[in-house]
Amino acid sequence: MSAQDDSLLAFCEEMKKKAPAYFDLITAETDADFEMAFDSHLERSVSLLETNKNELAELDENGLSAFLVAALSIPGLSATRETNSNGHVDITIVADHCTPMRKKLGEAKIYNGPQYHLDGLQQLLGRYTTGRENRGMVIEYFRTRNIAGLVAKVRKKMDDDLPHSQQGPTRDHRIKWWFLSTHALSCGDNLEVGHIGCNLYIEPADGEA
Repeated sequence: MSAQDDSLLAFCEEMKKKAPAYFDLITAETDADFEMAFDSHLERSVSLLETNKNELAELDENGLSAFLVAALSIPGLSATRETNSNGHVDITIVADHCTPMRKKLGEAKIYNGPQYHLDGLQQLLGRYTTGRENRGMVIEYFRTRNIAGLVAKVRKKMDDDLPHSQQGPTRDHRIKWWFLSTHALSCGDNLEVGHIGCNLYIEPADGEA
């Protein structure tokens, strides 16, 4: 091995150690590898919202999504809000250093019942998605207690109704309060959608309702 090869290997090892999310994203060889790496990055970003929920209590959907986009942005991963794709999408993710380039679209909602979640899914699938994107996202900010029970209610409605050409029942995700569904698109392909629960419920202080 040449000195140049040694230097390149050392650089890669150092980057992998200091920026593992970036390294895993740009080196993903398959869509499945990319989604695994992105899920880990998204989980850290969602956790950042959850651990700062008291400071974010006054923000609306747009404000929460702006915070999330900022947390998701790393070198090689462009995260933007209100980018045009047949309309203004809440969250657009572009991994422009990947080969091929990968793109993800997401709708974000403050939880207001299962139907409101499905409205976001309709916007994502029926309006913004072109069929070229990777796994879509519906991100739900829960400010009501019992996120586990509320996520279960959303899943039950989806499994009962099979909305937006849903292909079979929803499926568990490895991350708590997240789940997956698959939907047939008008282009003839199927698109997987990740449903992302973010727990922003704040326990009332003693004496408050």
